Amino acid sequence: METSNGLKKIKNIVIGNARDPHDKKIFHNLSLIAFLAWVGLGSDGLSSSCYGPPEAFKALGANPYLGIFVALGTGITIFIIAASYSHIIELFPSGGGGYLVASKLLSPHVGMVSGCALLIDYVLTITISVASGADAIFSFLPRGFYGYKLEFATFGVLVLLILNIRGIKEAVVPLVPVFMLFVVTHLFAIVYSIFVHVPQYHEVYSSASQGLAKSFHSLGTFGVLFLVMKAYSMGAGTFTGIEAVSNGIPILREPKVVTAKRTMHYMAFSLSITVIGLMIAYLLFKVHEVPGKTLNAILFENMTRGWGSQTATIFIFITLLSEAVLLFIAAQTGFLDGPRVLANMAIDRWFPTRFAMLSDRLVTQNGILLMGGASFIMMLLSRGSVDFLIVLYSINVFITFSLSQLGMVKHWWQERKTEKNWIRKLSINGIGLVLTLFILFSVLIIKFGEGGWITLVITAGLVSLTLVIKKHYLIAAELLRRLDTIVDSMEASIYNIGDVDEAKEPPCDPKAKTAAILVNGFNGLGLHTLLSIFRLFPNTYKNFVFLQVGSVDAGNFKGASEIDNLDEHINSEAGRYVKYMKEHGFYAEAFTAIGTDIVDEITDLVPKITAKFPGVVFFGGQIVFPEESFMGKWLHNYIVFAVQRKFYRQGIPFFILPIRV
Repeated sequence: METSNGLKKIKNIVIGNARDPHDKKIFHNLSLIAFLAWVGLGSDGLSSSCYGPPEAFKALGANPYLGIFVALGTGITIFIIAASYSHIIELFPSGGGGYLVASKLLSPHVGMVSGCALLIDYVLTITISVASGADAIFSFLPRGFYGYKLEFATFGVLVLLILNIRGIKEAVVPLVPVFMLFVVTHLFAIVYSIFVHVPQYHEVYSSASQGLAKSFHSLGTFGVLFLVMKAYSMGAGTFTGIEAVSNGIPILREPKVVTAKRTMHYMAFSLSITVIGLMIAYLLFKVHEVPGKTLNAILFENMTRGWGSQTATIFIFITLLSEAVLLFIAAQTGFLDGPRVLANMAIDRWFPTRFAMLSDRLVTQNGILLMGGASFIMMLLSRGSVDFLIVLYSINVFITFSLSQLGMVKHWWQERKTEKNWIRKLSINGIGLVLTLFILFSVLIIKFGEGGWITLVITAGLVSLTLVIKKHYLIAAELLRRLDTIVDSMEASIYNIGDVDEAKEPPCDPKAKTAAILVNGFNGLGLHTLLSIFRLFPNTYKNFVFLQVGSVDAGNFKGASEIDNLDEHINSEAGRYVKYMKEHGFYAEAFTAIGTDIVDEITDLVPKITAKFPGVVFFGGQIVFPEESFMGKWLHNYIVFAVQRKFYRQGIPFFILPIRV
C-alpha cells in the first residue's frame, strides 16, 4: 500500500493531480483562446518556415531568383487552403478534421484512409519538428557537439510527451514567450533585410532582372516553369499545419467557430509573411547552402556580418534558439491533434476503443503515448536526419487535404439549390482541390524514388490493420446483438423468477443476502448476468444492487451539457433494472458514477454499498466469444478481471459469470 501511495505521489508530481469532469469550469479552464491556439496549433504552420522555404530554395540550385515566383505562389496557396478550411470549420463546428470531413462527405472507408494518412503525418510532424529544432540549435554550436544531436532530439520528444500527458494548456502556456520571440526576431530579420537594401534598390533590381533573364535563357520557358513547380512542390511542408485548426476545434474556447476562424487568420497571415519574407531575404543576402548549417542560420550570419561580433552572436543565438523552441512547439500539433484523430477513429471502431479513453488529467493519454512512442522510434531509425524525414513528410497531409477538398466540393454541389453562396464556396474549395492534388502528385513523383514510398508502405500497412480491427468489431457487434434479443422478453423472464405481489413495494432488509451486479446499460450482457445468478443461486438473494459507471471519453468530453447527458443516461439505464426488479418482488437499488477510470469509480462505490449491505456479494458478466484470439484480447477491455483483482486485494468477494455468445 505504501509503495502504491508513493508511486501515486510521484505520478502527481510529474503528471499532475486528477481533474474532476463534473467541474463546470473545467472546459473553460482547459480550452484555448485564439492566441494560445495560434501558439499550440498554428506553430506547426509557422515553424515550417524553418524547413519548407529552405527546401524550395535549395531545389532552385543555380537559379535562386526564381524563388520570387515560388514565394508568391506559396503565399497565395496558403490563403486559398486557409479559406477552404474556414468553410470546413463552419460546416463542422464541433471539429472538422480530415478524418471526419472525408467520413461524412465521402464515405467511412475514405475517411479511414484520410485518418490513417493524418496519423502518420502527425507522427512525422513530431519527429521532423524536434529534429529540425535540434538542427537549429546545433547550427550555432561548435561542430564537436554535433554528435549529441540525436540524444538531444530524442530527449526533446520525451519532454513533450510528459508535458502533453499533464494537459493541453500546461503544454502550451510555458512556450508562449519563446513563440513570441520567434515572431519578433523573424519579423525584424525580414524587415531589416528589405530596408537595408532599399538604398541599393537599383542594384538589387538589376541583379534580379539579370538572374531571371539568365534562367529563362538557359532553361527556356518550359524549363523555368518545371523548375518553379518542382521547387514549389519541394516546399510543400510549408502547408502542413493548416489542417490542424479545423481538427482541434474541441479544445478551443467558446464560441469555438469564431475562435477557430480567428486562429486560422493568425496562422495564414503569419505564415505567408514569414515564408515570402524569408525567401526574399535569401535572395538579398545571397544565401548558399553550407554543410552542417540551416539556410536560416546562414541568413542570420550574413545579415549580422557588420554588426560587431558580440551583438551578432547574441542575435543569432536568440533567433536560432527561438526557432528551435518553436519547432518543439510545432511538435505539439502532433500531440494535440494526432490523439484526437485516433480517438475519433477508435469511437468508430477503426482502432481499439482504449484510444478514446481519457486519463484522470482528461487527456487522451493512450493516444499521446502512441504518438510519442512512434515518433521516438522514427527519430532513432532516421538518426534525426531532417533531409531524410522531409522526404517522408508532407505526402500524407496532401492525401488528407485532397480528400477534404473533394468532400467539400461534393457538398457544395449537392447544396447548390439551398446555399445561395454555393458558387463562391465551391470555387474556393475547387481551387483548393486542384492545388492540393497538383502538390500531392508532384511530391509523389519527386519523392517516391528518394524514399517517399516508405511513407506509402507504412500508411498502407496501417490501413490494412484498421480493416482487420473493424472486421473484428463488426463480428463482435453481431454476436452481442444476439444477446440483446433478451431485452424484449425481459418482463416475461423476470416474471417467471418468483411469485410476488407486484402491487406491494418490496421492503429493504440490509441483513438479507445481497447481489451487487456490474452492468453497462440495460442490455443483453447485464440481463444474462442477472438471470445466471438466479439459475446458479436459486432463492438465495433478496436484495439486488446494480452498479453502472459511465466512461468519460473523447466522444462525450465536449462540454458540460455532454457530461450532464451522460450522467442522466447512466442513471436512466441503471434505473430500468431497479424498476423491473421492484415490480417483481425484489428490493433493488442503483449506484452510479461517471469518470475516466471505470475500475477506480467502481472501487469508490464499494464502501457505500458494503456499509448498507454488509453481506453483499459482487458479480460481473464476461462475454466468452466462440474463439479466443490475441486480437480479441487486445481490442476488448476486460474490466471485470481488473475489478476482480482489485477486490481480491481488499478481501471482497467477486464472481465472474461467463456469458457465451
